[in-house]
Amino acid sequence: MVTQEQRKRQLAREKFLRQQERRTAARRKARMRNSVIASVLGVILVGSLALYTTGVLKDDDKTNASSETTPSAAPTTKAPDPCEKPAAGKVKTATWKKEPAVTIDKSAKYTMKLATTCGDIDLALKASAAPHTVNSFDFLAGKGFFDHTKCHRLTTQGIYVLQCGDPTGSGSGGPGYTIPDENLKDKSLKNNIYPAGTVAMANTGQAHTGGSQFFLVYQDSQLPPSYTPFGTVSASGMKVLKKIAAAGAQPADPTTQNTAPNATVVINKATVTKS
Repeated sequence: MVTQEQRKRQLAREKFLRQQERRTAARRKARMRNSVIASVLGVILVGSLALYTTGVLKDDDKTNASSETTPSAAPTTKAPDPCEKPAAGKVKTATWKKEPAVTIDKSAKYTMKLATTCGDIDLALKASAAPHTVNSFDFLAGKGFFDHTKCHRLTTQGIYVLQCGDPTGSGSGGPGYTIPDENLKDKSLKNNIYPAGTVAMANTGQAHTGGSQFFLVYQDSQLPPSYTPFGTVSASGMKVLKKIAAAGAQPADPTTQNTAPNATVVINKATVTKS
């Protein structure tokens, strides 16, 4: 016969077993629920990877790649144009078959004034060191060749120059003739650096292919000594160049690859003077 004390112990044991069973069942349900959640997340993750790799998210991928590989493509705020409107007039289209005969006085001093929409840029020319170049500029300026032409290129990375002298504004125009390279061992060119304030001829990359295009260096620039240095920019002219440079450049033109200045830089009048 079961005593009352034994019955109490039996009931307590049964209660303990029921509690254990409920806890075990609860843990089992929790494991199953977590397993289901993990499976669902796995499907979502795999599906997302599949979408990414098969190109469904191609547009987003392109956007990310573009921002990493082409930081210059990021949106920028265009600086205000610091220059005035160009003077009335048209670019002249005359060209010549041969370089003009050298008629300048190599022992004299020559200066060139570029009256631009952004301010006057005065240049001291090196007639004795680069007589063909200075003579050509004297000839072209006298013909009004540079008048109303736009400075078509501003570089702001690697080299720091403003390029002008092309009547077409495309970077491919010229006077119809070429002049020889000169003064490539100028004492100002050290360690392949064209110092700020240098005025030099542009060319095609080949020897003796200079025409009418020239560049003004507004910050020391590393270049091979292949571009005729034929003048220097005055202090006041450097202030104008800095103002133009501070306005920045536009993205490269897809056709010409020129990076035009944001400033409207037009040479209203170019004048060469002997003194």
